[in-house]
Amino acid sequence: MSAIPGDVDADRQPPMTVPLRHFLVASAFLPLGAVAGVAAVTDFRLGLLSLAHAHLLLVGWVCLTIAGAMTQFVPVWSGVDLHSTRLPAVQLPLIAGGLVGFAASLLAGRLAFLPVFGAAMLLGFWLFVYNIGRTLARARPFDRTERHFALALGFFALATLLGLLLAVGFTRPAVLPVARPAVVGAHATLAVFGAVLTTVLGALYQLGTMFTQTELHGIDVPLGRFEELGYPVGVLLLAGGRLVESATIARAGGVLVALALLAFAVVLARRLWETQVERTPMLSRYAVVAAASAIWAALALPAWLAEPLARSALLGRPGVSHLLLLGVVGFVVLGTVYHVVPFVVWVHRYSDRLGYEPVPMVDDLYDERLAAADFWCLLAGTALLVADGLLDLPSAVSAVGGVAVLAGTLLFVVNVAGVVREHAPQSLFAVLFGSWAATNSADASPSVEND
Repeated sequence: MSAIPGDVDADRQPPMTVPLRHFLVASAFLPLGAVAGVAAVTDFRLGLLSLAHAHLLLVGWVCLTIAGAMTQFVPVWSGVDLHSTRLPAVQLPLIAGGLVGFAASLLAGRLAFLPVFGAAMLLGFWLFVYNIGRTLARARPFDRTERHFALALGFFALATLLGLLLAVGFTRPAVLPVARPAVVGAHATLAVFGAVLTTVLGALYQLGTMFTQTELHGIDVPLGRFEELGYPVGVLLLAGGRLVESATIARAGGVLVALALLAFAVVLARRLWETQVERTPMLSRYAVVAAASAIWAALALPAWLAEPLARSALLGRPGVSHLLLLGVVGFVVLGTVYHVVPFVVWVHRYSDRLGYEPVPMVDDLYDERLAAADFWCLLAGTALLVADGLLDLPSAVSAVGGVAVLAGTLLFVVNVAGVVREHAPQSLFAVLFGSWAATNSADASPSVEND
């Protein structure tokens, strides 16, 4: 595989510290969420543990990774400068600090503090939405990836607003316009299927073709059109139906969401089948994503046809949420980070040396043995958790699965941090805690607007 894809504009990327700090902070939340997950499956009781576990993984790991990835690749893919390189320096501590306080309040049962920390997270996400939205506005006409990202930004804004209402509603129930379970259902739908999965689908249209060196053709074209039209409509109907407690509306939305993800699973599987490049950690994990998406959609469709408003069917068939959150979302994030972090480091450390001295490839920067080990740990752990959800196996099975997932996440974090420590122009400490402004002044394009 080439060191850097030939059809992206690396000169448009923001300073190295901007995305890397997001990725490293997000990676720190991954093992925290996994530990909370192990505690949850072993019936450890500490405040609202399950809610803290979900937010640590989805907000801390997944959404912070998305924020870093969009900040890095929207300028690169779209060929425009990032609107502001200073706003990410504000959004990151707001989201991360707000989440730490939010999770601690949930675990300690101090629910009165939730609105404060929830407001911090909302402000951080809205700064992210504003910055990327202003950046995307310069890229016209939108391609398929950019259209998905624009929709995802809207879902981020709506999901976080409902999330703040729920945080306030813990102590002031009257603030909620409808019953709390209805708001929870709409919030979870907009967050997981709207913000997260819409971003995932948009990114995979770009990455799935770029890194398999294939193009959409044949049945891929109508399936892609169906997904692009049906999926966002389905998310809005599913979320709206749950908010107003209309099973008919939610059922129609659920059918569209499941069928659209099934269509996309076929497109991704065909790209992987036709690839002519060697296997990489990214492509191995995308193969899991294609299989998990198809299986999840096949299980979710009858569940949502029967009871689309049921709390147990919030993320599809009861008991298989790990198939969606780990098998689809988790493996996409893991596979993508295995390229993004080495890519960012490689461009800043080695790109100027290419042709003058021997330089490593992008895929040479991480440890292949650690990547293989974390893949099998995470795959085995996910399989055990899904099997337990489907078959109601002894509790020891879910505990072993949780430990395997935790081991895989730790190996992943060590590998990614090692890339930065060994190859980045700055030290790991400087990337995390150094002056963002100093990095900006050295690397930022003079055309970038700094808010």
